[in-house]
Parts: sequence; C-alpha cells; structure tokens
Amino acid sequence: MSHSDSKRFSIFRLLKGVVLSLVCVSAAAQTLAVPPANKPPNIVFILADDLGYTDIAPYGSEVNTPSLAALADQGVSFTNYHTAANCAPARAMLLTGVDSHLAGVPNIPEMLAPEQRVHDNYQGVLGDDVVTVASLLEDAGYHTYMAGKWHLGMAPEKQPSRRGFQRTMAMMDSGADNWEQRPYLALYDQANWFADGERYTLPEDFYSSRFLVDKMIEFIDGNRQDGKPFLAYLPFMAVHSPVQAPQEYIDRYMGVYDSGWDALRQQRKERATALGIVPAGIPMVRMPTTDEWDNLTNEERRYQSKRMAVYAGMIEAMDFHIGRLIEYLKETGLYDNTVFIFTSDNGAEASGPAEPRAFPKRLTPENLGYNLDYDTLGLKGSFSTIGPSFASAAVSPLAYYKFYAGEGGMRVPLIIAGKPIARQKELTRAFAWATDISPTILSLAGVAQPGPRYAGRPVQAMTGRNLAPLVSGAAERVYGSEDSVGYELTDHGVLFQGDHKLVVNQPPAGDGQWRLFNIVDDPGETVDLAATQALRLQRMLSRYEQYRRDNLVVPSPPGYNQIKQVLFNILLQYRNGTLVFLLTLLLLLPFYVAYRMKRTPKP
Repeated sequence: MSHSDSKRFSIFRLLKGVVLSLVCVSAAAQTLAVPPANKPPNIVFILADDLGYTDIAPYGSEVNTPSLAALADQGVSFTNYHTAANCAPARAMLLTGVDSHLAGVPNIPEMLAPEQRVHDNYQGVLGDDVVTVASLLEDAGYHTYMAGKWHLGMAPEKQPSRRGFQRTMAMMDSGADNWEQRPYLALYDQANWFADGERYTLPEDFYSSRFLVDKMIEFIDGNRQDGKPFLAYLPFMAVHSPVQAPQEYIDRYMGVYDSGWDALRQQRKERATALGIVPAGIPMVRMPTTDEWDNLTNEERRYQSKRMAVYAGMIEAMDFHIGRLIEYLKETGLYDNTVFIFTSDNGAEASGPAEPRAFPKRLTPENLGYNLDYDTLGLKGSFSTIGPSFASAAVSPLAYYKFYAGEGGMRVPLIIAGKPIARQKELTRAFAWATDISPTILSLAGVAQPGPRYAGRPVQAMTGRNLAPLVSGAAERVYGSEDSVGYELTDHGVLFQGDHKLVVNQPPAGDGQWRLFNIVDDPGETVDLAATQALRLQRMLSRYEQYRRDNLVVPSPPGYNQIKQVLFNILLQYRNGTLVFLLTLLLLLPFYVAYRMKRTPKP
C-alpha cells in the first residue's frame, strides 16, 4: 500500500470509529506518541561538542542549564548512552545509523595515518554508500535544516547541502574560533564556513551559539507557512576548544571552581547520585593525568579556576540560545508537535595542556594570533581549554575522556523530550549507542529505513536500534544480553554486551591491557573482572575480533600517536621552517605527559 493510500485508509477508519483504541495502543508500543491527526512531528536534534557526562544540570552539574533541565522534565534521560570517543566518527554514526568504519569515518581526517588512507573506508569523510537520515526525511516530505559543525567532508559532493539538508550553515572543520572567522589549528588556512554549499563570511557580531540558533530560526521561519514538518539539526561548537564565552556568562562562575578539580569531581558525583544518574555508593578512580591542586601556586589556581569558569559560561550560553529556539517554537505554535533530541558527540576534551602559558605549549595558539591572558580569557582573541584535570571533573564519576575508550570518553547525556513524548521526567539505564539515533528519528517520523539500494547505488544497512520502545515505556531494553556492539579508534577497543564492557585504552593515559567491567553497577570502571570472569572475557574478545573483521577495521601503524599524527599532517601540509621548528617542540608533549603521569602519586 502506498503512503497516500495508507493515509486515506487511516482517515476512513477514524471516521468510522473502528478499533481506534487498539490501533493507538499498538502504535504507542512501537513508536513515540503521534498527534491525533497523524501529522508527523517536527524533530530538533541538538548536538553539543565535547560535553562531559555531568556537564549539564539534569546530570549533576552546577552549571545553570534551565532549558535542558526543562527538556529532561518533559521526556526521558538516558544514563547508559554511548557514543564515539571523538567527533567525526560520532557524527557519521548519528546521521546514518551505520558503524563509523563502514560509514567512511573511522577517525577524524586530521588524525589518519598515510598507511591507513590507502583503504577506501579510511578517508575520514562520509562515504557515498551511506544514506543520511536527512535524505530519507527529505524524501518523505520533511524540510531539513542544518546549522553548525559538519566535519564530514568539505568537497562539494560531501557537504551537508548534498547529503539531504535543504538549508545549511556549516562550519566544515574540526573546530574554529567562536568570536570571529579564524582557525584554531595551523592545519587550516582559514575557518571554512559554507552557506547552502557556498563559502560564507561571518558577520562582525558573530558568536557561535547565538549565530547558529539565529540561522536555525531563520530556516524554520522561511518555510513555516507551508505546514510541512521539519528536521532541525543543530550541532553546536560549544564546548570545543577554543573555549570562549561572553563575559556576562563567565562572571557567573568566577570563584565557583576555586576548590579545584578533585572537589568538583566529588561534588558532581554526589549530585548525579542524588538525581539517580549513577547508582549510590559507586567508587571512582583518580586519573593519573590529574594534577595536585594543593601543589599549585595561588596564581596558578586562580588561572585554572577561571579556565573552568569560561567553560561553564560557554555551556550556559549554549543553553540560553537553546531556550531561544524553544521559545520561538512556542510562539509560532510549532512546539506542541516537536520532539527534541539532545546529546554530545563525545566526552570532555582533555588535550589542552595543564599549564597553557608554559613554554613551549603557548607557541601554537600565539602563532595563530591568540592570547592566553587571564584578564581576557574566553573573550575575543583568547584561546582557552580546561586541560586533563578539569576534564576529569567534567566526566565525573567516569574515567578517561575524549580520544580514549573509557566511559568518560564515550558515555554522554542523551535526552529525548517534547510534548509528543508520553513519558516525562523519566530515567532509563538501558544501553544505547550512537547508531540508534537515526533509526529512532525515522521511527518517530514514520519513515522506513533504506533498503539495500538508494538513488541507484548499493548502500550500507543501518545497524542501530530504534529507541522508541524505551521512550514509550514498552520495553526496558532494546539490546538483549547476548547482543554486542563494537567500537574502535586508533587501537582503543570496546565491546559492549549486556551490562558488561570489554575495553583496552592505549598509552599515554592507558596501558594497552584488555579489561572487563560491569558498567551498570560500576560505571567508573574501578573493578576489573578479567581475572574472575575469564570465560566471559574470552568470549567477548572473540566477538570483538569478529567486529573488527565485519567492519573493516585497519590497525594503526607501529608507533602511532594521535597528537604526533596531527602535527605530522600539519608538517606535510605546510612545510614552513618556523612552523616546523615550533611543531617539533610540540612533538615532545607526549613525553611530557608520560613524565607527569609517572610523577603524580597513585591514589
């Protein structure tokens, strides 16, 4: 039966009043709540960048995020949702429902080794054999909008305007300045912004979170009168480096972090426990990359505290502008038929040096024209990060952070909310994975997943699961105890199965050893079960090897290091004598990190 025939049949049944209640009950068990007129809902998919597990108030943060708190009160919050450990692979899975390796994005292109690039699926850009959820919704009559960070390919055929989005305002790189059109890495000649497929010059009054919401409102408003539903994909630049925020938001957090990262990590754990985000009484480890707050000078503590204040201000600014979008939807009568999905692409970023003003770490930001001054930290012209110590607090009570396969790098908030959602202010501890978002959106919209061919070419099948039964309350899990989900990034490996996680984290923060954890009872990954559950360990190792084969995983070359590879790729691109000298100095950074890890006392 065609879509139009199905619609006429549904109307006929409605008019006759035949078994209407049975139809509604059946539909609620399989999909999210659908309005009585069977009008497909609008979908607002909001993606934060590098946001830690407890960085927003509904998950235990001290940061004021009333917009996200309101969404959490109007839907379901996931406490066991996982994503990739860095941005582009996560974005590929979120938008296609396909594993990052098969989608062509096993890593960000900036970190790919030349030995890996000989493989078709190791280009770091979205493959031609995957279909985005935007393309499928566009085919089904949706308007599709995107405003924010893309990072899935800058060639004309790879841009979002060619991958299903009708209107776009896209930042194409891994990151950029939030105050002006300036690159944040020497890898880029410029900050590459594109509007509807054409290069774009940012306005003088640009601030990323405000600008992106302005554009999204503009896109939605432009077609509002035709009554068609829309997909609004809003991938913020917050809180990716450089961490920057308006002064008024920074001021609200001055002094809040004067007690340091260990105190903050403990406070967030306690709040997350009180909210039910993590079980009561769980232990947590102290990362060896965390510095000793008491060993810092007063001036160093003052500077570090402000770095975190800028970070918190950037989160609150993002939340404020999310609130502006929500208010627009309410004022225009669109809100009641809109479902919101909020999450982060990965866990908190810890790559920033512990002391950014120390030589030689300051050379690269200053080489690009940034300053690191205390007085202007976070403002226009300033470069800031939070470093590994506060990143550990941002993911509390989890271990590790972005680029690593620990829970802190992969477990992030996920909220599905809105008036069409039947359940409100609920938590689910069910496991969920990044590839589940696209199937869930399609289920919500009543749109089928792609077949083996799309637009005349073979395409990869979606492997994610529909989360609608969790949101509706029809099921407690969508993954069975024997179902497994694998993941790999530069030889960091993971296999999720039931309540358990098999994981290996590579140096410098990891030790290259396979470990086994029950991440439901022990989300902090403190008790290694490898020795006591040796049979489970071996079975999961076998499943992981099968995952590697099925998803065409290519091992990293000998001696591979993420930071070194980025710097090497910059050297290959620029071959500038001064830059070579500066970056050669920065190649020593991993050795410095290893030294600090050895020097830091064990807990």
